[in-house]
Amino acid sequence: MARPSLIDRVLGRDSTPSDGADASAPAGREASDQAPSSRTPVPFVVGAPRSGTTMLRLMLDAHPDLAIPPETYFVTQAYKRWRKSKRPRRGENSVETYIEVVTTHKRWPDFHLDADQFSARVRGREPQELGDAVRVFYEMYAEKIGKPRWGDKTPFYVRKMDVIQEVLPEARFIHLVRDGRAVGLSIKDLWFGPDSFPDAAQFWVDRIDEAREKAKGLDHYIEVRYEDLVRDPEPELRRIAEFAELPWNDRMVRYYEYVDERIALETPPEEVAQDGRVVSTEERKKIMENVSRPPDPARIDRWRNDIPPEELAEFERIAGDRLRELGYPVGSEVSQGS
Repeated sequence: MARPSLIDRVLGRDSTPSDGADASAPAGREASDQAPSSRTPVPFVVGAPRSGTTMLRLMLDAHPDLAIPPETYFVTQAYKRWRKSKRPRRGENSVETYIEVVTTHKRWPDFHLDADQFSARVRGREPQELGDAVRVFYEMYAEKIGKPRWGDKTPFYVRKMDVIQEVLPEARFIHLVRDGRAVGLSIKDLWFGPDSFPDAAQFWVDRIDEAREKAKGLDHYIEVRYEDLVRDPEPELRRIAEFAELPWNDRMVRYYEYVDERIALETPPEEVAQDGRVVSTEERKKIMENVSRPPDPARIDRWRNDIPPEELAEFERIAGDRLRELGYPVGSEVSQGS
């Protein structure tokens, strides 16, 4: 028997339904054979950076029916350009503008799609609405991975959920929330992070507040706590799967078994940070170093020992109200274990 290809092994096509998959979710079907309706629910994982969104992306992507690409970012930019190109006498072709926005975006190389094929597919679709053009990108990515459905994980979209819903009404927003102190500890030294710990506190508060304000106008939105997902993944993943109308498959719980081979399909190129520094492929991949292991509840409270007391006090002064609202203990409540 021939050895399964890398994609086949990632999808589990060499296994039988005894791996825990629902009979309604066959592992081996091809996207081109059973393309879903354009209105099939599409999960969008959003949240403050370093809230565990990459882990959740890979959990969902482990499902044999669902492909989630690396962070996209271009949808909101395309939205602005598309609207401008629709204005009378502007003289800009909206379809060609969209193609340009996507294929010249700095993240385009992350997806390993052929620009000529993508352009031809978009033109062939003759999209009248931006959503029709956007779906072409995601469909092509899902086909490349060999799956019939697609989603997205771009933390930044937590600020633009209203725009995403306008473009893709089928979007189902999953806002992953993590203790802001852990977020601050994780993000403060990264190339895209705030400059100081107090700035990280305000950054986190702003993201929570923006998300909840945007959520008031959304048709489909849930919040998931990172800590709950780490401590007991299956109940939270079942809730998310039901929300996204995704048949249950326990590969999502065992996602870490497939991560190395899944990431092998992605090689992020160098990126220029906002300060002009070149971020290497190795540095970009390093932020994913923990996702190839099972979720570790012991890491949840690492911030308690790693944040200096004076910095912790300042963080809680800025973010304490929001932490309490989300059920996280603050100050003396932490030592009491409440």
